[in-house]
Amino acid sequence: MTWTFILITIAGIILKFLTSPPSALVGWVLNKFELHPKIDKTNSIITFDGAYLEGDEKNRFINSFNEAQFLYKNHIFPGKEALFLHPETNITPYIIHYKKKNKEITFHVFNYENHVDVVKQWKKKIISYTLDSDYLQQVAFTDNNMRNV
Repeated sequence: MTWTFILITIAGIILKFLTSPPSALVGWVLNKFELHPKIDKTNSIITFDGAYLEGDEKNRFINSFNEAQFLYKNHIFPGKEALFLHPETNITPYIIHYKKKNKEITFHVFNYENHVDVVKQWKKKIISYTLDSDYLQQVAFTDNNMRNV
């Protein structure tokens, strides 16, 4: 009788844990599989047309990248990865090299007037998605105008 009560109690605890896990565990799982991760300023290098972004400009860019709203994921068909990394446009991308623990991720940020396309590359995997960020779109407009002059 005692063993039955102990087994029912243990089964209840396990069932309760599986149906509503602690928020720390849920946060860890979501961070592990998120498509648009938050970038740390200290572990990232940002380049634009071969020049490094430093100081306040780098901080503003990373803050706006982290706060950008995710719109949708762009589907990449096998064999078409190069078209996303090097599109046939005259837009120069911002390239973010980010190292998180033992994982190195490269983001190619293509800024347009009405949206921002991001191509995330790590190892041999490539994922593309679209963001909405007023600051990043504004930066793209001014940088492209400066390049066309």
